[in-house]
Amino acid sequence: MKNVTVIGAGTMGNGIAHTFAQSGFKVSLVDRSQESIDKGLGIIAKNLDRMIAKERITEADKEATLSNITSFTDLKEGVSKADLVVEAATENLSLKLQIFGDLDQFAPADCILSTNTSSISITQIGAATQRPDKVIGMHFMNPVPIMKLVEIIRGYSTSDEVTTTIMYLSKQLGKTPTEVNDYPGFVANRILMPMINEAIETLFNGVAGVEEIDTVMKLGMAHPMGPLQLADFIGLDVCLSILNVMHDGFKNPKYAPCPLLVNMVMAGKKGVKSGEGFYDYSESRKAEKVSASFK
Repeated sequence: MKNVTVIGAGTMGNGIAHTFAQSGFKVSLVDRSQESIDKGLGIIAKNLDRMIAKERITEADKEATLSNITSFTDLKEGVSKADLVVEAATENLSLKLQIFGDLDQFAPADCILSTNTSSISITQIGAATQRPDKVIGMHFMNPVPIMKLVEIIRGYSTSDEVTTTIMYLSKQLGKTPTEVNDYPGFVANRILMPMINEAIETLFNGVAGVEEIDTVMKLGMAHPMGPLQLADFIGLDVCLSILNVMHDGFKNPKYAPCPLLVNMVMAGKKGVKSGEGFYDYSESRKAEKVSASFK
């Protein structure tokens, strides 16, 4: 397996492309917008520069990584030689089903189709293709070049051969693959999102402020960042989408998103990506200043 196509040049997509390219794979980075591709490539270059500054790689390593990436705005062209596709588009079911229907038409017959979805059913995505045995979940963690975990999610029809191949491939990337079954939220988000939602409920109910909630979890539970800061980092819209998938999938009210989260997303307060969430990122991408809404 040498040729990997990554669909989507956003935060997860460019991180996945970076990781494969740095590991020596030939990567086709596909996005509908050349502007998005250019932004994604710029982020990869900056992240590589940070690694050079920390003496983890050399300038030659950076150039080799970037030379392994070719960009496309045409999906058919971008997947024509792919051995593996990793879809990292927006967490939207209808969009993913459309993409996988197209991938099934355009990608080589023996190509494995994977998705970086953080909550949507792999079985449902696979059913949009004529090759559900070759459809699998590869849920990378953000930031992809640094985080070791990859959740490997088998759909109902995913073959043993494909699962074994993707587990081995993940290890080639220096990751630790962990196989899980196909239920809403899988493992990571089934546990993480209710915690984040409960932190938002705690704020909503006036139990404590933003900094206080995050401080308790960082110092009391040894979390590297508090749940509200983490929600901002993930994207409040993404958190809401995942909670909605779990609430719909399990029909259990414990997964119902907090009204505060719903209102913040409707108001465009999505966290780091929008410049404001529970914290204000207008001056820094670090969670150093609580949003004026919560003071």
